[in-house]
Amino acid sequence: MELYATELMGSKAYDSEGNFVGRVREFFIEPAEAPNRVSHYLLSRGNYQPLVAKHNQVASISAGKLKLNVGERALELYRPNESWLAVQKDLMDQQIIDTGGRKVVRVNDVDLAELRANGNVELRLTQVDVGLPGAVRRLLQGVVPSAVIRRLQSRLPQKSIRWEFVNLIEPDPLRRVKLRISHEKLEDLHPADVAEMMEDLSAAERQGIIASLDEETAAAVLAELDERLTTQIVEKMDPGKAADILEEMAPDAAADVLADLPKKTSEEVLDEMPGREADEVRELLAFDPATAGGMMNPDFVFVGETSARDEVLEWMRDQELNLDQLDTIVLLDDNAQYSGTVSVARLLLAAPDQRMAELKMEPLLSLPGNADDKEVFELFDKYNLRMLTVIDAENRPIGAITVDDVVSRLVKD
Repeated sequence: MELYATELMGSKAYDSEGNFVGRVREFFIEPAEAPNRVSHYLLSRGNYQPLVAKHNQVASISAGKLKLNVGERALELYRPNESWLAVQKDLMDQQIIDTGGRKVVRVNDVDLAELRANGNVELRLTQVDVGLPGAVRRLLQGVVPSAVIRRLQSRLPQKSIRWEFVNLIEPDPLRRVKLRISHEKLEDLHPADVAEMMEDLSAAERQGIIASLDEETAAAVLAELDERLTTQIVEKMDPGKAADILEEMAPDAAADVLADLPKKTSEEVLDEMPGREADEVRELLAFDPATAGGMMNPDFVFVGETSARDEVLEWMRDQELNLDQLDTIVLLDDNAQYSGTVSVARLLLAAPDQRMAELKMEPLLSLPGNADDKEVFELFDKYNLRMLTVIDAENRPIGAITVDDVVSRLVKD
């Protein structure tokens, strides 16, 4: 039999001898034991202390009535338990992420299925109702008979999410760990989709989502978020956790985040980062954000201009390169000075023994770190660039600006 949470709430409960025990005021799931089974029922009656009936103490259940297979004395007094998920308190009206629809929705009701086990009746959560039928049930329950409500809801468009696909949004990450609620589906979404959904949530809920993700995914999501929201999230984090996430970001993106934080907070996070990564970010923070140095990424691919095409490809296979940003290779001459660039596309089409110097693109373009960002925009626009090299006073490459960096800066402005 299918039952809805709204029909179960307020149901009268009777013991095995037919005595009225109380009304169902709440029911719980214990995810660590069974992720979808209703494990306990909270029963209250007048001024008496609430009682709890376990799932194996239920003989039958229907809309409006719950019958136990034990006497009232077998029931325990209610004591709060943080490992229990309260359906009314923790689910109803709460926001969840619909991973299929890539949006935030609100729970209007919960669908329950009856299962007979060992002579008793158990209820299992099957799906959450996020559509109009659940909202109608909530509105009319207790006012109109359940049979009438069911006939009415059958004419309405159904919209629900299967329980195994539900991702709860909880501000307290410790509680989520205790409940062992999987966020694998959330992590499978594109970071831009997660970021867009997070913008519709409260500050505490955004904090909870980031805390639930692995560092790599959290870094990708923060990079897609509005700058103001990213700052709010990182500022409230433990410095060690923030450092772990920023390590997974490109140095220029990490520097942008830290630049917006209070100086003290920024230094606390930098102190938690590994030496090399922290040094790279500090060097970027020394540049004005509105300069080529402030826009560049110090992680870029560079090789000697006398290298052969096959030598370069073999070397690249052994490196841990960011394939999303691998578009252009910087060339160095015998004095380790900047001598040009080669696109990866041109590299792949070249002959095996062809030297990199023969593949370099014209004209030879670069900018010093203190160049104004307007100069950067002008060069990208004029030459339709995908990457621009940033050099120091001795003509040595110190970073690269990609077209993504330019677009991001233009969007912010």
